[in-house]
Amino acid sequence: MNSKWIWALLAVVVACTPKEVIPEEPDYARPTSWYVTDRGSDVDLFYISSTETVDYQVGKKVFHHASAADSAACPGIRMEMQGVDRILSGDLNFYSPFYRQVTMETYADTSLISERFPIAMGDIRLAFKYYVDQLSGGRPFVLAGFSQGAEALVELLKEWPDSLQDRLVAAYVIGWKITEEDLASTTAIRPAQRADDTGVTICYNSVDTPQDASPLVSDGNVVAINPVNWCTDATPAVLFDTLTVTLDPETKLLLVDGFEGSGYAPKPYFKDGCYHTLEIRWYGDCLKENIAERCRAFLSDRAF
Repeated sequence: MNSKWIWALLAVVVACTPKEVIPEEPDYARPTSWYVTDRGSDVDLFYISSTETVDYQVGKKVFHHASAADSAACPGIRMEMQGVDRILSGDLNFYSPFYRQVTMETYADTSLISERFPIAMGDIRLAFKYYVDQLSGGRPFVLAGFSQGAEALVELLKEWPDSLQDRLVAAYVIGWKITEEDLASTTAIRPAQRADDTGVTICYNSVDTPQDASPLVSDGNVVAINPVNWCTDATPAVLFDTLTVTLDPETKLLLVDGFEGSGYAPKPYFKDGCYHTLEIRWYGDCLKENIAERCRAFLSDRAF
C-alpha cells in the first residue's frame, strides 16, 4: 500500500477513536452538588456513595468518571443517597456530595484505579472541607462510605486533622479494607471494640467462605467488627432469624451461613459467595440503631 494511503488511514483511525475526557469539577457552593436532608438534628451523617457509574460516551468523548457537576446526570448516585438516607439516618441530618467517582470498569484493573481515583478523591477532599467550613455549623458528625465511598473515607481519615477528632462520633467503612499500612499512617483510625465506643472506625466485609472474598475490597484488612452483635471475636449472631453471622478473627471476614439467594454478585468483579453488594441492605437496621447508640453516648459525654 502506498505510504500516503497508510498515513491517511491512520489519520482516519485517530479521528474516529474516542477521546478520554475528565468531567467538569463540581462546585460545592452550589446546592445541586449535594443531597441534603436537614432534620434539625444536633448531629450530621456525612455519606460518600459507592460506584454507581459505568463508562459512557458522548459523541467522540469517552468518560471514566461521573459527571458530578451536573447532578441531574447522576440518577443512580442520587437513588443510592436517598436509599442510604432512608435506611441509616434516623433523626440525623444527612449530607452526601456528588463527586466524580470512577466508573465500575475502572475496578477491573488496579493500574486504572491508581490513575483515575485521585480525581474522585480530590472532589471528596473539597466536599468535606466545604461541609466542615460552611455546612456543619460546628456540629458533631458520623462518617460513612460504601465500597468506593469507603475507599475514599479511609483516605480521608489518613489525612485527618487533629482539630476534627473531637467532633467524630464514628466512621463506618463499609465494604472496604483497612490495612496495617493504613493504621500506621494515622492515629485517626481507632478500631471499634464494642457497640457504644466513640471516635472509632467500624469495618466489615461479608462472605460465604474466606475463599469467596474479593481481594480488591478485603485483602489485607486488619480491622473488623460484627455489625449484628458488635463483637470482635467469633461469637455468632443471628440476622433475620435465618442467617448466622460470625466474625472470623483470623481473616477479619464476616462468615454468613444460611443465605441461598442469587444475582447479588456482579461479574466479573465479585464471585458468588461474596456478599459485597448486600453490606448495607442486610445490616441496615443494625447500623441505624448503632449510629443512634453511638450518638447518644457521644452527646452524653460532651456538651455542644
